[in-house]
Amino acid sequence: MMASPLRVLYDVRSSRTFWILFATFFICGLSTNGLIQTHWISLCGDYGVAPVAAAGALAAIGAFDFVGTILSGWLSDRYDNRWLLFIYYGLRGLSLIALPFTGFSVVGLSAFAVFYGLDWVATVPPTVRLTAERFGPEKANLTFGWIFTAHMLGAAAAALGGGISRTEFATYLPSLYIAGVACVIAAALVLTIGSRRKEALAAA
Repeated sequence: MMASPLRVLYDVRSSRTFWILFATFFICGLSTNGLIQTHWISLCGDYGVAPVAAAGALAAIGAFDFVGTILSGWLSDRYDNRWLLFIYYGLRGLSLIALPFTGFSVVGLSAFAVFYGLDWVATVPPTVRLTAERFGPEKANLTFGWIFTAHMLGAAAAALGGGISRTEFATYLPSLYIAGVACVIAAALVLTIGSRRKEALAAA
C-alpha cells in the first residue's frame, strides 16, 4: 500500500537530514527561480543592459544549466553527494555576491552565465540521491516532494523580497547579497549531514 504524503511527512518529521535538505532546497529556490529567473531582466536594466541582451544572457545561463545538470547527475553517482552540494551552493553563493562587481559588462555577464549556469539545477541530482539513500525507495519520492515544496517556498520568498528591495531601496543589491550569503550557509549545512554509515549505526 502506498504511503500518503501526510503520512510520509509525519514519518520523516524527526529526521535532521530531512530538515537540512528542506532548508537547503529552500535556499536553492531562493537563489534561482525566485531571484534570477524572476528579476534578471529588470536587474540588468538597472545597469544599462538592454532587455534583449539580458534575455540572451539568461538563455546562456539556461544552456549551461543543461550541461551542468547532466554532469551533476554523472558526478552524483560517483562521489559523496554532500561534498557536491557543498561545492555547488558555495560557488553559487560566491557568484551571486560577485555579480554586482562585474559591472554587467559583456565579459562579466558571460562569465556569470557560465559559472552560475553550470550550477543552476546541479543541486537536484545530489539532493535526490541523498533523499533516496536516507529514506528508502518507498518514501523517497514523497519525501523529495516535500523537500521540493521548500524550493517553491524559497522561490516565492525571493520573488517577493526582490520586488520589495527594488521598490523600497531602488536596487536589487540586498537581495543578491542575502541570496549569496544564504547559499554559503547552505553549503555549510549540507556538511553537517552525517555519513550514511554513521546514521545507520545511530539508528541501530
